[in-house]
Amino acid sequence: MALDRISLQDLRNHVSTTLEATAQLNLLVGANGAGKTNVLEALSLLAPGRGLRRASLSEIARADGGGGFAVGASLKGADETRLGTYTQPDQPGRRRVRINGADASAATLGEWLAIGWLTPAMDGLFVAPASERRRYMDRLALALDPTHASHVSHYERALRERNRLLSDDRTPEPQWLDAIEAQLARHGAAVAEGRTRLVDALMGEIVRHEENPFPRPALNYLAGGPVGFDQLSQSLHDSRKSDRAAARTLVGPHRDDLEVLYAAKGVEAAQSSTGEQKALLIAMTLAHAALAARGRPSLLLLDEVAAHLDPSRRAALYTRLKDSGAQVWLTGTEIAPFSEIADEAAMWTVSGGAVSPC
Repeated sequence: MALDRISLQDLRNHVSTTLEATAQLNLLVGANGAGKTNVLEALSLLAPGRGLRRASLSEIARADGGGGFAVGASLKGADETRLGTYTQPDQPGRRRVRINGADASAATLGEWLAIGWLTPAMDGLFVAPASERRRYMDRLALALDPTHASHVSHYERALRERNRLLSDDRTPEPQWLDAIEAQLARHGAAVAEGRTRLVDALMGEIVRHEENPFPRPALNYLAGGPVGFDQLSQSLHDSRKSDRAAARTLVGPHRDDLEVLYAAKGVEAAQSSTGEQKALLIAMTLAHAALAARGRPSLLLLDEVAAHLDPSRRAALYTRLKDSGAQVWLTGTEIAPFSEIADEAAMWTVSGGAVSPC
């Protein structure tokens, strides 16, 4: 199954763009600022969440447009399913979703498509604050399990409420804390389980492809507290005094981290060279794409990846992409880096927010 008949309306610099006759491999070629990444962002909005730029809805809508935007695509398989997401000019801050013409929740999109991406903005993942790696784990976990986002959302909501109670001048009623901590423990245990499953699955897939030009990362899930419901519940209860002194919750999945090592050298990814970090990230992205494609139709969005690879790694990348089972979208400023796959890929030239087949 793959996406086709993709349409963008008033999104970033695209007034009205349509892409048809897609393939497994799809290339968007054009100068910097032409609107290539905007197409990838539009596709990323066909999953729950804020898309690959994590932009506000008002930022996504075309600056000189009517105030709203729309993205639509047909998911083709045995049957055709039309997916769409949009905002309206009179409610630019409210995102709407339609599936086969019927209103749906954004979370429902995750049941139809698994979407992953790699962009230049992610190059600093290993040296970024731990919060970025938690967000990264959750995005990857969502592509494997559509319910993961709901647990994260409920956990964060309960965490804010517990922190509010802890920071209040008045001593919070124990029964209020009991109720909030029950929610924290329930959803926190589910979040931890989802992250653990993700890291274990990624490592299994990474080990399967040890012999390739990309360095092997070693991943470790670093829990920010007890991971089981009973243990987390007890820990939250026992830490009330210290948490109240700190005016915040000090244990739980909101303090998790993802440790990434360059396995062959036994050093942290953050201490590796820029090129090594990029290669490690590509290895993780390819492993996740293969996992995601086994569950639901999947997309992999790769922004400006090929140009930074040497010929042997480019060839390995293309081989893995063709074997991944995902529909792949790549961007670049010229055709040359894609010469090995040009004959089998669908290609478009992007210029000034306009797209034409080439």
